[in-house]
Amino acid sequence: MTRFPSRKTDPMDFQRIILFFALSFTLLLLWQAWQDDYGPQPTPAPTVQAPGEDLPAPSPDASVPAGAPMRPGLESGQRVRVVTDVFNAEIDTYGGDLRRVDLLDFPVAVEEPENPVTLLNDQREMFVAQSGLVTAAGASGVPAPTHHTTYEVVASEYRLAPGQDTLEVPLRWTSPEGLTVEKVYTFQRGSYEVAVTQRVTNNSGSDWAAHAYYQWLRSRPTDTSRFMYTYTGGVISGAETKYEKIDFDDMDDANLSRDLTGGWAAMIQHYFLGAWIPAQDAVHQFYTRAPGDSRYILGLITPAQSIAAGATAEFSSRLYVGPKTQDTLSEVAPNLELTVDYGILTIIAKPLYWLLEKIHGLVGNWGWSIVILTILIKLAFYKLSETSYKSMAHMRKVQPRLVALKERYGDDRQKLNEAMMKMYREEKINPLGGCLPILVQIPVFISLYWVLLESVELRQADWILWINDLSSKDPYFVLPILMGATMLIQHRLNPTPMDPTQAKVMLVLPIVFTFFFAFFPAGLVLYWVVNNTLSILQQWYITRWVVKA
Repeated sequence: MTRFPSRKTDPMDFQRIILFFALSFTLLLLWQAWQDDYGPQPTPAPTVQAPGEDLPAPSPDASVPAGAPMRPGLESGQRVRVVTDVFNAEIDTYGGDLRRVDLLDFPVAVEEPENPVTLLNDQREMFVAQSGLVTAAGASGVPAPTHHTTYEVVASEYRLAPGQDTLEVPLRWTSPEGLTVEKVYTFQRGSYEVAVTQRVTNNSGSDWAAHAYYQWLRSRPTDTSRFMYTYTGGVISGAETKYEKIDFDDMDDANLSRDLTGGWAAMIQHYFLGAWIPAQDAVHQFYTRAPGDSRYILGLITPAQSIAAGATAEFSSRLYVGPKTQDTLSEVAPNLELTVDYGILTIIAKPLYWLLEKIHGLVGNWGWSIVILTILIKLAFYKLSETSYKSMAHMRKVQPRLVALKERYGDDRQKLNEAMMKMYREEKINPLGGCLPILVQIPVFISLYWVLLESVELRQADWILWINDLSSKDPYFVLPILMGATMLIQHRLNPTPMDPTQAKVMLVLPIVFTFFFAFFPAGLVLYWVVNNTLSILQQWYITRWVVKA
């Protein structure tokens, strides 16, 4: 009987293979996700919005007025400028939309402190907060003002004065029948939260009922310059579901219609978000629309409210437009802090962020906080790492004997493996002893990766010398080169793989990672440099003094 040579993997290389594929798989997932969100997208054919397509339908027999045709921009009336200590905002009288919001405390770049981030915008890459009323089923024929209705204003600019804590911006509309709606935006000093109240006075002579709706109009991002993937799209939350992503493809596939208690509807992006937050004690209908031209709508509609003739009633909601600061978001609405999305490893990532924040409270510098946190994590896994490095050191110690065995048995893989296993038993070496420590640490490494990537607190945070923005790449690529060098040193400290092909792959890996990490935020690369340096010192100590390989 012909015996074919065994193709079993060399046990001494198994832990290296696990680490290689774990890291490669992580990078592959990030690359695929980046391509999905930022890669070339098919351009949909221009469409004309059908009547009422950008308005919610509270019930099959409810009255929904016709919407305006979809156009390259939005219809516009008079602009009302609003300036507070944190906002430079613009409200349009057409629809009473919040059309533009500049976040004054968040510059676009460190080099441009006078140029704030524009979060809401009604031009390119549209992101607009819309609201209005739609009449309820069986209501009188008096129409309701939607975001296609033009309001009147008494001033074109409002400013939060020194010593003033609250700023109200009123807009007014009156129907021919005598129904008056006053939409009031209330801004607070030092707050990214805005109260939106639609106050209805019914002088129409008959009872009237309506639903309030609050929605986001957003276009699909087209900027493909960013190398790092972070989620941009819709999210909904309620008592029935704490956090559910509704991405643009989901909106293309089907219109959402979901009843949730309380909660919020948000459009999020890297570091920032906009969220409509209705009353938390009522059931609201959450919905999406995809009217065309890469525009998407995510919103909610409140229960109907009846207003007797001669009476006044209010429809109220809150609006958050600002940074994804976790401490603030947790106070604004339940589960809103989950928009700082750490993915499936949130259970590990949140304690890491908590510890990082506490360290920053002591040292006052996010760069040194990352260094200290890396040291603490390394200490926590010291014993596990020690097991792995001892295994590698023992393997390195018997490396000459392994080479001799390979020369002796040549291509007879079965006999070579048998001889190797016999030697491992004699030397009391477990060739897989380093695998478990590596596997246990990988979730922690990935969790910290997401903490450093998602935390707005690290945006434009200074460290030392030329690193003045930990959320951007190292402008001189010093940290990526250092990281590649530390990976190369680690490679030299490890036993050489028996398989020549695998040896070449492991030698090229530091170069590949150096190129890839060259575009990563400096804070992430700093973590890897410190972690690799500590690993080298620990491995060198164990190899030199403990195992004496």
